[in-house]
Amino acid sequence: MSPESRIYVPPEYLKEEKPLVFLAGPIQGAEDWQTKAIEIIHSQNPDIIIASPRISKIDDKFNKNEQIDWETYHLRKAGSNGVIMFWLAKEKEHISTRAYAQTSRFELSEWKLRHEIYRSKLIVGIEEGFSNTHYIKRRFSQDCPDVPIFDSLEATCERVVKELTK
Repeated sequence: MSPESRIYVPPEYLKEEKPLVFLAGPIQGAEDWQTKAIEIIHSQNPDIIIASPRISKIDDKFNKNEQIDWETYHLRKAGSNGVIMFWLAKEKEHISTRAYAQTSRFELSEWKLRHEIYRSKLIVGIEEGFSNTHYIKRRFSQDCPDVPIFDSLEATCERVVKELTK
């Protein structure tokens, strides 16, 4: 990461103990919403440090375990000192070898529970057209109604900035 960019992507690790935003949500089969989120967040506060798991391309050197480890490390870092932002983007391109957003749904469940137990800061946005939205909203309203759920990427990012600048 260059000092001015404030953005970490695999395989770069944030080693400092500074507040971090982790951009959680679908990558495979989704549009590149992460780049848009970074632009929105940094237009409001360029000092916010962001971890984005989206890499520019997957090639023969891609290591799934390294990607999982990188994501786990930064999710935990943001969960203990910062915000985990979930943007559940609708499916743009179907990939027949996997369920859409399968990893994101697992992570959302995990961090919902961590929020309930450890008070990790979550902010959730769900794009119209994302499947099973009703269930997700219902469970959050039952178990952690204090987690805001937005319907636009802009509003989700704005809340992230607000949360980090309290």
